Amino acid sequence: MLEGYAPGYAQDALSMMNTRTASDRAAFAQQLFIPGSRVLDLGCGQGSITTTLAPNCHVIGLDIHHPLLPTASTVDYINATAYALPFATASFDVVFSHALFEHLADPAAVLAEIRRVLRPGGHLAISTSDWSRAKIRPRTANVDAALRGHYLLRRSSGGDPFSGRTIATKLATAGFTNITERSRYREDLSYRALATYVEARLAEALSKPPTKDHDQLTSAARSAWSWTRTTAIGDFHQCWQELTATR
Repeated sequence: MLEGYAPGYAQDALSMMNTRTASDRAAFAQQLFIPGSRVLDLGCGQGSITTTLAPNCHVIGLDIHHPLLPTASTVDYINATAYALPFATASFDVVFSHALFEHLADPAAVLAEIRRVLRPGGHLAISTSDWSRAKIRPRTANVDAALRGHYLLRRSSGGDPFSGRTIATKLATAGFTNITERSRYREDLSYRALATYVEARLAEALSKPPTKDHDQLTSAARSAWSWTRTTAIGDFHQCWQELTATR
């Protein structure tokens, strides 16, 4: 399975992740966290959401990238893959996941594992991005070309930059019921920071051995370079699809 983490683990990417908090990113799921519940935060990263996700519950954070996991916390953290969750069947009341599904090569397999570890009647809460509906203004030719390169990097790592468009259908296909969905727009980065972020990801990709996409990425990197130097003022609001569902 070809899969990686397209944003990488450079300081700018880690800093962006660490601005996320439970009060913002998990607000749509708070009604699911009944005191005493057993909760799994799937793809927890550095735990900026996990630590305050459900204070009156037993929370476990899981991530595949071990160096990201906090070493001191009131939360239990486990290093494992979402494709083979190291838990017994029907062992969780709620599974929460923010910003994971857009990076998965096989979302259906992960949803099957989530469904396995949820108790009957348990709940799933997912937030995943949809770059196709992101509000980015102005959209010059250079901006569009740079973003195409950014999307290509996401797909080359096995992910889907437009995950939010199809996640509800995937939940239904996996057997989940009572699916609710809404779109939420957030200013994850400033317009200028987005341009710099995309330029850095493309430059990093081009520093590695060439692939079949080298020419396209090179062209996108040139456009990103122009974007960062000619269009400094604008707006960026990412589209996040927030869904809850029942096992």
